[in-house]
Amino acid sequence: MRNRARARVLIAIASLLLVPASRVQETVPASTPNEVLTRRVEELERQLNELRSEIARQKDPSQANGIEKNQYVAEATPSPAQSNLLNEGSRTPGTTASTSPSLASLLGPTSLSGFVDVYYSQNFNNPATQTNSLRFFDGATNQFGLNLVELVVNKTPEVSNSRTGYHVALGFGQAMNAVNGSDHAGLSFDQYLKEAYFSYLAPAGKGLQIDVGKFVTPHGAEVIETKDNWNYSRGILFSYAIPYYHLGMRAKYAFSEKYSISGFLVNGWNNVVDNNTGKTYGIGFGWNPNKKFGIVQNYMAGPEENGLNHIVRQLSDTVITYSPTSKLSFMVNGDYGRGDRVVIDPATNTFSPPVFWTGVAGYVRYALPGSSAIATRYEYYDDHDGFTTGTLVPTHFHEVTATFERIMAHHIISRFEFRRDMSNQPVFLKGTTPVFDQNTLTAGLVFTFDSREAK
Repeated sequence: MRNRARARVLIAIASLLLVPASRVQETVPASTPNEVLTRRVEELERQLNELRSEIARQKDPSQANGIEKNQYVAEATPSPAQSNLLNEGSRTPGTTASTSPSLASLLGPTSLSGFVDVYYSQNFNNPATQTNSLRFFDGATNQFGLNLVELVVNKTPEVSNSRTGYHVALGFGQAMNAVNGSDHAGLSFDQYLKEAYFSYLAPAGKGLQIDVGKFVTPHGAEVIETKDNWNYSRGILFSYAIPYYHLGMRAKYAFSEKYSISGFLVNGWNNVVDNNTGKTYGIGFGWNPNKKFGIVQNYMAGPEENGLNHIVRQLSDTVITYSPTSKLSFMVNGDYGRGDRVVIDPATNTFSPPVFWTGVAGYVRYALPGSSAIATRYEYYDDHDGFTTGTLVPTHFHEVTATFERIMAHHIISRFEFRRDMSNQPVFLKGTTPVFDQNTLTAGLVFTFDSREAK
């Protein structure tokens, strides 16, 4: 009905504007042109008032009697939309209407992000300790666990803007206990500090970025954050074969999109306060010949024994990725470490031959329709001297994991995982009895947030 009335208004306006002056003069006494125009305007206003009354009756019959009085009040008090249109005419050219600033605009080049990661684990051995053996990041079992709560403040250096940047990541939970728990200084001031460094993008070639501070290691196929891995639990290689973080400085230079080189000089493995006067150095090389295939090779060496500089630990880490399709991805990680010597006789200061450890892990991930994916992982780890796992005898490990992932509401990552761990030594517990294997089920939820997505 309202649309029909509006149509009548438009038809009336058009008919009045298009009526020839000769026809008007036929119906009225001869007049001056100004008088003719005045009558036409008065006729138009009369018809408009009648149509307003009709629209008001159709919209709200209870107000039909007062429409002639209230219409002037309504016209004198414009709606918010009308006010914006009126203000457009008086606004200085080049300015826009004031709106509430978004979080991203307030932070500018700085971003604020993070996540909350919780899980429930069930160990079918029902260990009396309520702990999954060999597992640091999802150690608590037969109960709910807080893996990690993380908050990250980041500013990336840019060639076209500021060449300086910074990155600070704070964390709380079992993951932070695992990462910082092995620090030489113990649970000290940096217990809840995952990373803290500043960056400078030097004007050299394609760009040389230099970072100084505390940063995560470049080694390994996995990372500390669950959300950035293919499986929920971390593998044996990530927990025992490589370090978690370093304190010092690093630099990376990209020759092109296909080739890059990096290097670093740090205190050592997992220590903010160094445990000797030596330093650890490392170098890395990345090759991505195309978007489907990539190789990253890292090497590091340095003294890691307490108070000893002449015993050098070495580590070689290789990660190969291949994605033949947009849905299917493969990844292989290999590690080899050696160099540490165990004290055999403190009285004579006799050391063992250099210990070594080696391992390999293979990953497969397939994306399913509807924001879902499945991923599998197999690992073999040979702790030849029982040095990294603390068994002090030759120990071999096998591990296989199957994970189902589904992303809900864009910000919630859910994962359901089965994992089986096996060893040639009875390093697991069934109740209070040492056994050779363990089976676990884990359900995890990760809620993520990012200021760059906020409105």
